[in-house]
Amino acid sequence: MSKQHHYQIKNEWTGNLGSGTLDYRAYKRNHLISAEGKNAAIEGSSDPGFRGDEKRYNPEELFVSSLSACHMLWYLHLASVNGVTVLEYVDLAEGTMVEDADGAGRFTSVTLRPKIRIAQADKVDLARELHHEAGKKCFIANSVNVPIAYEGEIAVAE
Repeated sequence: MSKQHHYQIKNEWTGNLGSGTLDYRAYKRNHLISAEGKNAAIEGSSDPGFRGDEKRYNPEELFVSSLSACHMLWYLHLASVNGVTVLEYVDLAEGTMVEDADGAGRFTSVTLRPKIRIAQADKVDLARELHHEAGKKCFIANSVNVPIAYEGEIAVAE
């Protein structure tokens, strides 16, 4: 039996400079992403290449971060239930998007590069297998059609 989960996010445009979208250059792309009961809002904008604020997160970065976080959370879960003690997990994820002449576009690849440090030298092979299993379990990865590469590294704590 499958379960349904529902998520509600508020995305509020905060870039009206007084004349709304009267002109393409007359408004900011700034917005706040929030959810009821959350500690803080995420300040968003568009990519600076699309007149966005470079100091705010853009949807493309949030897309890549969603894939990275989902993979990490599954990995940590699988490690825990399989007796692998993860001490550190840092992912420098990267996504590539192409823009068509008409302005449409799509991601062509996402690469996750987690550097994972574990406690047990005898569990390196299992830790590697769990990394690949996490990629199969991630809800976000299973919901998109962009190829996702996993280039994780496993190191043992000294």
